[in-house]
Amino acid sequence: MLQIEEAQAMLTEQVRKIEQTERVPLADALGRVLAEDVTAERDQPPFPRSPLDGYAVRAADVAGASKENPAVLHVIGRIYAGYVFDGIVGEGQAVRLMTGAPIPEGADAIIRQEDTFAENDTVQIYVSSEPYQNYCFQGEDYKAGTVLLPKDSRLDAGKITVLSSLGKTEAVVYRKPSVAVISTGDEVLVPGQPWSPGKIYDSNRAYICARLTEAGNPPVISMHAADEARKVADEIRKAAQQADFVITTGGVSVGEKDILHDVVKLLDAEQLFWKVRIKPGSPTLAFVCEGTLVLCLSGNPFGAIANFELLARPVLAALTGQKDWLLPMENAVLQNDFRKPAGARRFLRGCLENGKVYINGKMQSSGAIASMVECNCLVEIRPDMAGAMAGETVQVYRL
Repeated sequence: MLQIEEAQAMLTEQVRKIEQTERVPLADALGRVLAEDVTAERDQPPFPRSPLDGYAVRAADVAGASKENPAVLHVIGRIYAGYVFDGIVGEGQAVRLMTGAPIPEGADAIIRQEDTFAENDTVQIYVSSEPYQNYCFQGEDYKAGTVLLPKDSRLDAGKITVLSSLGKTEAVVYRKPSVAVISTGDEVLVPGQPWSPGKIYDSNRAYICARLTEAGNPPVISMHAADEARKVADEIRKAAQQADFVITTGGVSVGEKDILHDVVKLLDAEQLFWKVRIKPGSPTLAFVCEGTLVLCLSGNPFGAIANFELLARPVLAALTGQKDWLLPMENAVLQNDFRKPAGARRFLRGCLENGKVYINGKMQSSGAIASMVECNCLVEIRPDMAGAMAGETVQVYRL
């Protein structure tokens, strides 16, 4: 039986980072990963510009100016943002300009509007100024040729803003990994079907699809298959031809309806492992079908949840080259007792806040679902721990 890290290594060895690229509109690029460096084609700002509403002047003309002894300048023009002034500011002259407007030639300082009084074609300046005070230089944000966004950057709102400021309408990004999700089990109903005794609704597939979608990577296939080995094998084979990664839930233990072992044989697939030393979800199965990795998780809801988080995420990180697929880990101080010995590495539902973690007091059995509502982390209980006591430091995985 494998340790978690051994299973993770075997899984990630089966996949390679996706190198195919595509060009997408900027409006659809949020969360995508750049496949090329983005370099500035021109300086930003592309010209000296005013950071405020006021007057462009020569600093020498306002030396010693004050409210009692204002400098009086002749206003020779007006500039709005988006327009330019063709003249040159000479001795004793000023140009009225607005925030963002290009600073005209000859001027080396901007006097804010609040420190002036304008009348007809003159302006009184009530403050002195050093050269280049209130002056935004050309290229002070970045210079032409600067790599602004390196390849492999994940595009967030700030990076989208940079692309837009460059006049880009599209971004060259890596293709997203295509993931297929298949739940199995005769006892499983698709939500919307009428309930009948002995049946349960499909929650495993809902969780995995929601987590993929939450990360901006909705599944390309989402379906349920009944407990018939040949039909499940056919669906997995079709999924493997369309997807980079196939995830199934159910049918992996040792009961008569745990058919995934027969499916491996029907597919003539290469089995990687069966069983991981973990609670819940120990009977996890992995194999390769026609070059595509297939990870088969427990049908018990929390077993499927925990093993998706701990085993599927590393695969997605390897496919994308993005470590943010991996759950952040940290230490926290336990606030309540969990007295049941682990025996193997056990993962519990918990609530983490300000370095303190509370183990959910509701059901921690692998079949319980309602206790996920308040859960924001997985709490690891080591196999050498005789349970866990309040005050102990434990490792947690943020969800």
